[in-house]
Amino acid sequence: MRKVVAFEWLSLDGVAEDPDAFMTSWDEVMDEHLAQVISSQDTVLLGHRTYDDWAAFWPSSDIEPFAMFINGVEKFVAVSTVPASDWGNVTFVEGDFAAFVAELKQRPGGDIGVHGSIELVQSLLKAKLVDELRLVVTPVVQGGGRRLFEETPTLQLILTRHEVSPSGSLLLDYLVATE
Repeated sequence: MRKVVAFEWLSLDGVAEDPDAFMTSWDEVMDEHLAQVISSQDTVLLGHRTYDDWAAFWPSSDIEPFAMFINGVEKFVAVSTVPASDWGNVTFVEGDFAAFVAELKQRPGGDIGVHGSIELVQSLLKAKLVDELRLVVTPVVQGGGRRLFEETPTLQLILTRHEVSPSGSLLLDYLVATE
C-alpha cells in the first residue's frame, strides 16, 4: 500500500499559514532534506487554495529541487468547483476526497505527497489517511495564522528522524501510529 506523506513548514508555535513570512533562512541541509522527501513521491495532493497559489508561481520557477518535481508530478486537487486555470498534469477531484485518497493508496506507485494545503492535511489526519509527517520547524514564533494541528484529533507520533539544520530549523520525520 502507498503511503501519504505530509510535508509542512511550521513556525515554532505551529503556524503553517504563509510560510514565506517566517521561513527566512534556507540552507543546504534543508535542500537535501526536501530532495529526499520528494524522491519517493510520484503523486501530490493539493488543496484548492494551495493549487491556486502554486499554479501562478511554480510553472515559471527555477527553484530546485522543487520546481522540476512539482511541475512534472501527477497532481490531484481537492475542489468544490473546478478552477479555470490549468497547470500541467492535474486532475481535479470533486466530492469525497478522503474516499478518493483511500482508493488512491491502494493503487500501485510511490509515496503520495501533500505539500502545504493546511485544511487538506487536517482533513486527511482526521480521516486517518496520513502515514507520515515530515516537518520543518523554523526558529521563529509567528504569533498568528492558521496552525497545522488546530482541531486535529489526538495523534500518537513515532519520531523516525531528526536533524538540526545550520540555520537552526528542526527537520522532524514522524510515523503516524495506527491504533
